Amino acid sequence: MSTRAVAMAHSFVGFATCACLLLFHAVGDPFGTINDLGNALFGLLSLALAWLLRPASVGPRDATSRLARVLVGVAAVGAVITVVGTVLVVTDTTGFYLAGLWSSFGFGLIGVWLVGISRQTAPGLRRAGLVAGVVMLLGLVGVPGIFMGIDDMDTAPVWTFVAGASWAGTYLLFPAWSLRLARQDRPEGVG
Repeated sequence: MSTRAVAMAHSFVGFATCACLLLFHAVGDPFGTINDLGNALFGLLSLALAWLLRPASVGPRDATSRLARVLVGVAAVGAVITVVGTVLVVTDTTGFYLAGLWSSFGFGLIGVWLVGISRQTAPGLRRAGLVAGVVMLLGLVGVPGIFMGIDDMDTAPVWTFVAGASWAGTYLLFPAWSLRLARQDRPEGVG
């Protein structure tokens, strides 16, 4: 599958998942479950983008190649964690708040990848990727809440809500970035 097709699918899934969250708050299920499943798919499509956008390997000792491998690895861990968040909430293992902290942690790691590759993208994508990635990084603030088992929004410490702000990067800015990537003249790679 081409980078353009994956970027377009990534954008669509991101915006659709956001819409499902809004619909869930307006009318209820099944939109909550669709949103949860969309999170996992969005995470996996993010990994597919990370893989497709990795620069051609110059050599094992090349710093750019090493950094690219590390960043793809970070995105892979992030994608797995987004799936963990989905599994936790869909199976009722945790409530939505703790599962959301897991997912925002995963997307925060994907934000690390996005910030890391942004310096290698076209100028318009560079700024959009940096902004989206930095906002997504706010999801990392919620990691202590995972270890604390915080799963009640009404009693959650205020600092955990900073992780919630990361969803603006995940659901709005990141899909907008991937849409711009899909519309580029040559979206195959970041060079």
